[in-house]
Amino acid sequence: MNIIKIRLLQEDDYIISYKWRNNPEIWKYTGKKPDKKITPEIEKEWIRNVLDDKESSRHAILVNNKYVGNIQLTNICQTDAEYHIFIGETDYWGKGVAFEASLLLLQYAQKELGLDKIYLYVSCEHLGAIKLYEKLGFMTVEQKNNTFKMEKKI
Repeated sequence: MNIIKIRLLQEDDYIISYKWRNNPEIWKYTGKKPDKKITPEIEKEWIRNVLDDKESSRHAILVNNKYVGNIQLTNICQTDAEYHIFIGETDYWGKGVAFEASLLLLQYAQKELGLDKIYLYVSCEHLGAIKLYEKLGFMTVEQKNNTFKMEKKI
């Protein structure tokens, strides 16, 4: 049985995460894929910048203490925040890691941040992600072009 945890992102995580940013399979359904090759230096600088962002809470996903992805809340305000997740290590796709990590982040959002609602945007074509979000209790509240906006009260 895998032990899944989340912890705050750390600057040294760039050593692993920059490789994920260059994998086009990871970005297949997102609108925010990198427009250039991500070097370790670019990733390290990105992590430094986001760790200073007071309107976000960035976390690493660990499976048996192995760093396998990122999960985060951005645009945090008094009542809500935007949710993001990706599993960078593709060997862990479809294994329930995203679900368990999401439960941990939702608990954090409620207990530590006192948020009432989490929202996200997902491509209508990303059926696996939609299934995950629905299993977590997110509901579609809007559709624009090829994107669903989903929300969950916590």
